[in-house]
Amino acid sequence: MNRPSLVLLHGVGLDHTVWQPVLAELGPTFEVSTPDLLGHGARPPAPVGTTLGTIADDVAATIAPGSHIVGFSLGALVAQHLALHRPELVASLTLVSSVCRRTPEEREAVLARLHVAEADLAGSTAASIQRWYADTGVADDLVRRTEATLLANDPGSFAACYRVFATADAEVADDLHRIVVPTMAVTGELDPGSTPAMAHRLADAMPHCRAVVMPDTRHMLPVQRPRELVAALTAFIGEDAHA
Repeated sequence: MNRPSLVLLHGVGLDHTVWQPVLAELGPTFEVSTPDLLGHGARPPAPVGTTLGTIADDVAATIAPGSHIVGFSLGALVAQHLALHRPELVASLTLVSSVCRRTPEEREAVLARLHVAEADLAGSTAASIQRWYADTGVADDLVRRTEATLLANDPGSFAACYRVFATADAEVADDLHRIVVPTMAVTGELDPGSTPAMAHRLADAMPHCRAVVMPDTRHMLPVQRPRELVAALTAFIGEDAHA
């Protein structure tokens, strides 16, 4: 019997290595792929004017029809775009640390971080590491790996992708009701950007979406809580998506 396809999409400025703690917890149930998004890893730099559709179209070529797609942060927005525009590729969605329908205050805050990212990659990296990992107890080698990955980005490409992350939730907001595949929106209780309120907004907007909030957890769920994320993911796919 063929194993179900599981596709893991990473966040802005990161690459497929963010999923290593999750891969260590996954058993042989799935055929797993971790494609890099445009502007990340071995993919070409993202040009000025990159859109959510540009990134989604680029990664779509690597995804088998009927895949269970797990998107983290920017990857979650890409996953939503795929569900809307390439539904044949998507059997279920798991949206990890996903933004949704930012309020004016939330929009102002992320645009301020975007301006830092455009002007100062090192400063943006230092601020992200603090926001994501402070008081989490995550091993120092994992924190330093994240930091090194962020600092290795092409600055222009990073800024182009960050702009997509900062703005594209508004692009998909009015169409979320059209996503009818089983969906789980999971975020950390202490995530200051992809907040529990946003997970509930996703659940309210999508017909078959449940919200899950991981207690005492910040933004980097795949690194901070890989075992709990895998448990929630496999239970969701087995129960709701019938894989």
